[in-house]
Parts: sequence; C-alpha cells; structure tokens
Amino acid sequence: MSGSPVLVLIASDPRTSHRAFEAMRIGVGVVAGENQVTFVLTDGAVHLLDDDTDELVDGDDIAKFRASLRQLGVPFHVEASAIPHAPDWNIDKHPVVPVSREEIADLMRGARSFIVF
Repeated sequence: MSGSPVLVLIASDPRTSHRAFEAMRIGVGVVAGENQVTFVLTDGAVHLLDDDTDELVDGDDIAKFRASLRQLGVPFHVEASAIPHAPDWNIDKHPVVPVSREEIADLMRGARSFIVF
C-alpha cells in the first residue's frame, strides 16, 4: 500500500440507517484491493463500535466487517467529541484514534479520494 489514502468518512447512524454499514463494506473492499484506507467516524457513526449489534441495522454484518478490519489492524479515526462514554462502547478494543474536526480536515486534505456516507 502506498500513496495517499482513500478516506471513508461515515456520519450515518447505524442504529437508524443501513448507510453506515454500506460505507464500511465499501471501505473493506477498497482495503482488500490493497489500497491504504482511512476510516473516519463522526456523529452517530461512532455506534458502529457498539458492543450490542442487535440494536444496529445490519448488526450481524457490521460485527463481521468490524472483526475483519480489526484483524487487519485498520483503526477507526473517531471524532473525539462524539465518542460515547458508555462501558459497552468498543468493548472489542478495536484500534481507535480520537481526532478533532480540524484533524479530520487535515486527513481529508491528505486523501486522494473520498467515500462519504
């Protein structure tokens, strides 16, 4: 993997929309194509890391794709102000990089292309 990354920016809430999982699915496909991918979760998308996937649209699929990304060591860059302070959030200890809105803008400037959901 080389060059500028593809940035997958997910803001859709997986508790109410299938769009969050679709973005993750597409991002995993880009990773599988041996591209560098940066996943950024903002707003309600942080719930992609909720322990109880039964409450999520496409919950079983989210758990599988999340496990694949964890196994590959692909972190989620998560908007720091959106991180829930719940004991069951990210219980699987997926690699998380807390980022500010300004840092998200920097990641976007450094990306070669975007997938935004």
